[in-house]
Amino acid sequence: MPTRKYTYYDYTLSLCPDCLKRINAKIVFEDEKVYMLKRCPTHGNSKVLIADDIAYYKNIRNYNKPSETPYKFNTKTHYGCPYDCGLCPDHEQHSCLTIIEITDRCNLTCPTCYAGSSPSFGRHRTFEEVKKMLDTIVENEKEPDVVQLSGGEPTLHPQFFEILDYAKSLPIKHLMVNTNGIEIAKNFEFAQRLKSYAPDFEIYLQFDSFKEDALMSLRGAELGKIRLKAIENLNKLNLSTTLVVTLQKGLNDDEMGEIINFALEQKCVRGVTFQPTQIAGRLTNFNEDTDRITLTEVRRKILEQSEIFTPDDLIPVPCNPDALVMGYVLKLAGNNIPLTRYINPTDLLDNSKNTIVYEQDEALHQKMFEIFSTGTSTDQAASKLHSLLCCLPFVEAPTLGYDNLFRIIIMQFIDAHNFDVRAIKKSCVHIVNKDYKIIPFETMNLFYRDEKIERLNELKNEIKF
Repeated sequence: MPTRKYTYYDYTLSLCPDCLKRINAKIVFEDEKVYMLKRCPTHGNSKVLIADDIAYYKNIRNYNKPSETPYKFNTKTHYGCPYDCGLCPDHEQHSCLTIIEITDRCNLTCPTCYAGSSPSFGRHRTFEEVKKMLDTIVENEKEPDVVQLSGGEPTLHPQFFEILDYAKSLPIKHLMVNTNGIEIAKNFEFAQRLKSYAPDFEIYLQFDSFKEDALMSLRGAELGKIRLKAIENLNKLNLSTTLVVTLQKGLNDDEMGEIINFALEQKCVRGVTFQPTQIAGRLTNFNEDTDRITLTEVRRKILEQSEIFTPDDLIPVPCNPDALVMGYVLKLAGNNIPLTRYINPTDLLDNSKNTIVYEQDEALHQKMFEIFSTGTSTDQAASKLHSLLCCLPFVEAPTLGYDNLFRIIIMQFIDAHNFDVRAIKKSCVHIVNKDYKIIPFETMNLFYRDEKIERLNELKNEIKF
């Protein structure tokens, strides 16, 4: 009989990257890679690489935990995902991380900016608007896990510290500021004031490359010295910092190991987050065939470029395993000890030296999922990991503090090309829009920004019931 050149694996709903209509899609295995095949009646066939590691892609299904929903939904389910965001009752995950864009303005004009921010774009949100955004998160989550102030560049907001004061008055477990670091580098007193909001406070610092040409391509400015000065100031204060690396294939994906090693040497740095470029906002000059870097490719390159990690150290995050990878490192007396391998469910099941059977130990099972959640900050994880290590007969439990833990995250934001409704329904990184609705980050950039709303309404009008 005639045979296909691929192996059919799964079925999902996706989008046409040209018109954004919902269309059927097949997930197939071909040439040791995972592809999405889809066809739009208007724009024809498309083939999208979604993973370069079949075994890992199949394994993510083993890390899928029961859904946790918010206490309140803000829209009804009517048109179907992704046209009802708000969150609607059909969404399968609450907000592990909720972003508030307190301003559109930025002191950079980054070529990769998903929000199109610049020195002249948009406006600052009023203090009352920001308060209502924060109140919306609390209303939906009661005790939000992580809230991130973003922009634009949030440090430009004229009432920035008033906003921080209000956020710290709310029952938010962990507060972040997403920044390009320019103000922190220029003004040590500004950094000192930020330190006053610790604990449960973190700087989410852009740190894309050591190469100035790569920084020019990603950020439109030579920022190397500024980033290093910002880290110098943050190190003086030991203010908890995560380095955030926007990855673009062929530009800075050869620096991941170097950035991890650098980060491990910094007193203030608690981890690195790698984010493959999302095709959204200002980024339009993108070749789907040559420029896409997948989550599995990022994971593989980390393993190739870093001597610290093995495959068991970088595993799917249960709240959204399609889009998130996480690994922990324990920093003790100058040694960097990969920790994730010791609490991998496979290790606990298969290692005959262990006396604990994973499925039969509910307390240990729950600790695993609590630790591998984007809603668990590194300081919270320190106490959890200490108690977890006590459960393992082959690990002596040291006294752990915030400074001892280092976390690697790969965070993939899906775009119109690799859109998979199954993964979108599990999205746990959300953003509050100007209508005070909570939107998954991916669909916000696809449909819910001002310049996108008209197309969204057109698509809704075309749906026939």
